Amino acid sequence: MSLDADFALKPHERLAAFLESDMACVNSLIRERMASKHAPRIPEVTAHLIEAGGKRLRPMLTLAAARMLGYDGDNHLRLAATVEFIHTATLLHDDVVDESAQRRGRPTANLLWDNKSSVLVGDYLFARSFQLMTETGSLDVLRILSHAAATIAEGEVLQLTAAANLETTEDIYLQVVRGKTAALFAAACEVGGVIADAPQIEVTALHTYGDALGVAFQIADDLLDYGGDASATGKNIGDDFRERKLTLPVIKAIAKADDDERIFWKRTIEKGDQQDGDLDHALALIAKHETMAATREDALFWTAKAKEAMDILPEHPVKEMLSDLADYVVARIA
Repeated sequence: MSLDADFALKPHERLAAFLESDMACVNSLIRERMASKHAPRIPEVTAHLIEAGGKRLRPMLTLAAARMLGYDGDNHLRLAATVEFIHTATLLHDDVVDESAQRRGRPTANLLWDNKSSVLVGDYLFARSFQLMTETGSLDVLRILSHAAATIAEGEVLQLTAAANLETTEDIYLQVVRGKTAALFAAACEVGGVIADAPQIEVTALHTYGDALGVAFQIADDLLDYGGDASATGKNIGDDFRERKLTLPVIKAIAKADDDERIFWKRTIEKGDQQDGDLDHALALIAKHETMAATREDALFWTAKAKEAMDILPEHPVKEMLSDLADYVVARIA
C-alpha cells in the first residue's frame, strides 16, 4: 500500500492494516473458541454477531497497546479475543434488554433466534472470556478484565434505573457511559500495557486514554442517533427516542425546557406515549436549545483528554494512529 493510500484510510482502517497479521490470528482464535461440540446454536448465534462486519475496535486497542510498548509474545492475541468475547456477550444481552430488532444494519440474534438463546450464548461467551484471560497467567490481567466485566454490568443496571427518568442528570449519564462503554475500552488498552510489562505510569496512561476514548465514542454515538446516516450507522434516526433512552442531547434539552416542553418530554420519554410527529418535535426542541452542538463540545473534551494521556507514551507508528482515532470518533459526526 502506498503512503498516500495509507493516509487516505480512516484511522481505524490504518490501525487494522498495521495489525492485520495479529488480527488474523485473533479471528482464528475467536472461531476456535466459540465452537461447541454439544450445542451448535452457540457458534451460530456468535458468528451472526461477530462476523457482522464490526470494526473490532476493542481487540485492536489491546493489540495496538501491546505492540506500541514492545511486546513480542502471543498472549496479546488471547487478550484481544477475550475483549471481543466480553463485548459480544454484552451486545447479546443488551439487545434482549432493549428489545432491539437491528444491530449493524442486520436483524439481532434475539430476533432471529430468541431471547433465551441470546442470554445463554452471551453467558457462554463470558465464560469463554475468563478461560482465555487466565491462560495468560497474569493476575493483573484477570483483575483488570474481571473488574471491567463487573463495571459493565453495573453500568447496565444503572442505565435501567435511570432510563425514562427525567431527573437523570449529566453526571448520572456519564456514570452510565463510563460503566457500560468506557470500562471495556479502558481495560482493553490497559491489559495491552500490562502484558508488555510496561511501567505503571504507561499502563495508567493507556487506561486513561481508553476511558476517555470510550466516553467520546458513546457521546458521538448518541449524537449520530439524532443526526447520523442510517445507512452508515445501521440505526434509524431517532431509535434512542423511540426506545425512550435519555441520552446527552435530550438530557441537555430537558435541562433547558420550559413547562410545556417538559410536559412533552414527560409524555414521550417517561410515559412512553409517542405519537406521529413527536420525533420531529423532539428534534426541533434539540435544535432550539442547541444541545447537539453542546454535546459535541463534550465529546471533543473527552477526545482531548484521550490525546493528552498519550503524551508520555513512547514514539511509535501506533501512537499517531491512536491519536488520530480519538479525533475521528468525533469527526465522523460532522
